[in-house]
Amino acid sequence: MSKTLSNEQMLALAEHVENAELQAHDITKVTNDYPDMTFEDAYDVQWEIRRRKEERGNKVVGMKMGLTSWAKMAQMGVDTPIYGFLADYFSVPDGGVVNTKELIHPKIEAEVAFVTKAPLQGPGCHIGDVLAATDFVIPAVEVIDSRYENFKFDLVSVVADNASSTRFITGGQMADVSDVDLKTLGVVVEKNGEIVDVGAGAAVLGHPASSVAMLANLLAERGEHIPAGTFIMTGGITAAIAVEAGDNITVRYQGLGTVSARFE
Repeated sequence: MSKTLSNEQMLALAEHVENAELQAHDITKVTNDYPDMTFEDAYDVQWEIRRRKEERGNKVVGMKMGLTSWAKMAQMGVDTPIYGFLADYFSVPDGGVVNTKELIHPKIEAEVAFVTKAPLQGPGCHIGDVLAATDFVIPAVEVIDSRYENFKFDLVSVVADNASSTRFITGGQMADVSDVDLKTLGVVVEKNGEIVDVGAGAAVLGHPASSVAMLANLLAERGEHIPAGTFIMTGGITAAIAVEAGDNITVRYQGLGTVSARFE
């Protein structure tokens, strides 16, 4: 992988993209101005956004994977998912309120999150490593919010935009991985009392733990790893569902309770 951006260009892009998130306004995709940008450039931008947040006193409280459906990857013409980070202010309590004035065009995805009890290091990390290193799994709902106008973007631009990360809600019940069949785990998404989507854990790379292994292997490309105690959202079990002010969502997880939130 190679870089095409100068350090100055990378820093300017990080500020530009992060300001769109913080000020809740859309921008055109970054590859319009830098068509030769690579994934390495895009992750440089993302890690600089992370550094900027930490410098201001925000804490990184977890990681997330995106594009974890084989069908979606084939549709987008890519062979690997992408990742982003979760900042402390992204967290919304179960049953809490998501302020849509702070967002542009939010959508929700039902996910399973892992919390590790031992570090995971790539390359070569596999599902067995992940299951052995998992403290527990917990249901979660991710709110994604691409900063790109009219949802017009490419994958390099999405990576630079921290994989569309913006808010997440955790709740339901913690479970030991040995007590849950994560492949067949059923999920039902309700919006305003109506079922709008259903899915099963196998939608995430065949098994959500595969998503965590892939994260470890992707991080290894930058000399990084997954420390013990890391919270990891593994990617959408369901399609992304648009939400707006006034909506109430409840996601029911087989054997793991529910997660709900209100959008105002």
